[in-house]
Amino acid sequence: MSQIIKTTDLRRKEKLEAFDRLLTIMDELRENCPWDKKQTMESLRHLTIEETYELSDSILEGDIHEIKKELGDIMLHLVFYSKIADENNAFNLVDVLYGICDKLIYRHPHIYGDVSVEDEEAVKRNWEKLKLKEKGNNSVLGGVPKSLPVLVKAMRIQEKARGVGFDWEKKEQVWEKVEEEMREFRDEFNVENDAPINQTRALSEFGDLLFSLINYARFVNINPEEALERTNRKFIKRFQYLETESFKDGKNISDMTLAEMDKYWEEAKNLK
Repeated sequence: MSQIIKTTDLRRKEKLEAFDRLLTIMDELRENCPWDKKQTMESLRHLTIEETYELSDSILEGDIHEIKKELGDIMLHLVFYSKIADENNAFNLVDVLYGICDKLIYRHPHIYGDVSVEDEEAVKRNWEKLKLKEKGNNSVLGGVPKSLPVLVKAMRIQEKARGVGFDWEKKEQVWEKVEEEMREFRDEFNVENDAPINQTRALSEFGDLLFSLINYARFVNINPEEALERTNRKFIKRFQYLETESFKDGKNISDMTLAEMDKYWEEAKNLK
């Protein structure tokens, strides 16, 4: 046991030294590099979003080497924001780190307090209640960021509602809702005839249908954002195969019939 503790201490020391090196480099860049000296929180914001999506891509691709690189980029951004704030006497990295430590302790009373929980769901419910109390929001949904991508936002809305007990009991009930929304959308969209479509109502019904599908995905432990992104990537791969192989055969994709395109598409579907 003592050997394990000693090994852990050595690794902790190595981690602290690595983090200290990053802080030192950040100080040097901020003082000496023309580009780094110019940056503000506002100028970094879009770069941070880009880095986050690059990390997401690496995770979806299962590329552990790229994940490591992208985590480093994001770590740099976190240090960068803290450095800028420190220069403006707003807060510093110590405040940031102690802040998250205090938050984690507060939101895990089943670990650091005397609260008992039965399972993961109980932890999530308690987390949302504590978060609501901590932030002083008037609504459970007040903590959902307005700028979240809409599909992710729908998931977070549903998760937060579930956190206070507002949810379906069985997945069968959710599927019935999906079928109900599908029927309503079909009726509004006049799928069986060419009558004029009320775009406002059709838009609303389609939104309801998507929301119910996301809800069902949540019930069967499917991340709808990840599922859709995997389908996007699959479509891109197959379509690019169609472009490449038809070009090799001397064909111009713009001049091909749908039947000709479908031949290559079916070939692409059979590829691993």
